[in-house]
Amino acid sequence: MNLIELIEKNYIKQKNEKIDIGDSLKIKKIIQEGNKERIQFIEGVVIAKKNSGINTTITIRKTIQNIGVERIYLLNSPQIISIEVTKRAKVRRSKLYYLRSRSGKATRLKQKLN
Repeated sequence: MNLIELIEKNYIKQKNEKIDIGDSLKIKKIIQEGNKERIQFIEGVVIAKKNSGINTTITIRKTIQNIGVERIYLLNSPQIISIEVTKRAKVRRSKLYYLRSRSGKATRLKQKLN
């Protein structure tokens, strides 16, 4: 094993749930404002995922006051407390960038039945 991989192995979080494209997530994250810390919840749909060991990222999209907002989150960040999957969607693509051009009910995804 490579020396870099050995060091990174200690910092990778053990994930309980598998996160897929199209999942609706609720992320609990620590936000630092000056010298104070608070916990903030972020909800949205996963439109992209990049797997690269410790640098695994997901792109979350949500709509706030009819404006689409996308944020990229590092899954192994110490600031992320927990990630909860609220809904799973059936998708046929690995990147859901087509949701950017849609609004309202057109952004809904078909729910995956277990």
